[in-house]
Amino acid sequence: MKIKKTISLILPLTTILLIATSCSSKKVKLEQLKPPSKGEEIVVMKTNYGDIKIRLFPKVAPKAVENFKTQIKRGYYDGKTFYRTKKDYFIQGGSNGDILRDSIWGKYYEDEFDKDYIHIRGSLCNANLGEPDTNGSAFFIVQNKKVEEDLVDTMNDLVDEGAYSKDIANAYKQLGGVPDYDMKYTVFGQVYEGMNTVDKIANVEVDESDKPKKEVVIESAKIEKYKEYKK
Repeated sequence: MKIKKTISLILPLTTILLIATSCSSKKVKLEQLKPPSKGEEIVVMKTNYGDIKIRLFPKVAPKAVENFKTQIKRGYYDGKTFYRTKKDYFIQGGSNGDILRDSIWGKYYEDEFDKDYIHIRGSLCNANLGEPDTNGSAFFIVQNKKVEEDLVDTMNDLVDEGAYSKDIANAYKQLGGVPDYDMKYTVFGQVYEGMNTVDKIANVEVDESDKPKKEVVIESAKIEKYKEYKK
């Protein structure tokens, strides 16, 4: 999302997939929605509203993931806030809000787009200045639960024309998200557990600039090895 001269959306993934499957006979099939594998590095972000667990996509967005992981290991995000929240859109944080080139390289870095990694609900994305290749360490999580019907109809028309895959159209229809952000902001991760926390944050009271009136704090962010749940 655009950053104004200052660095301007859950249910566990398994639950999302069950809901999506029960809502339609067309199962959502996206690599982006696969659960973490045993031993895979994941992010556990603790906030004063609850925890958010995120899978990363280093093969899809290597620079974004490198920057994010390195900043986490440095403790850069600890104590930062979600300083901009828009209900039914996103929650944004991870920067001081006034540092535009706060990447690990001390400068902006390029966008990393992949047509198969989209801005569905729960996607983790780079915030930027609304211009190409202006990424730093700010990020946002897509929170929107429902894509408007007329937009879904447009996407289905694009599927018929071969411009959109049916899996992507189904994902947006069943899970929600913000299709308008595709190919504008890098998608480099996906929340697989903790969207209830994202929803709580998105629903906080904000001022006229979408800043929460009560601070939403990232108490800590850590890289951990994913352990499969025992059944």
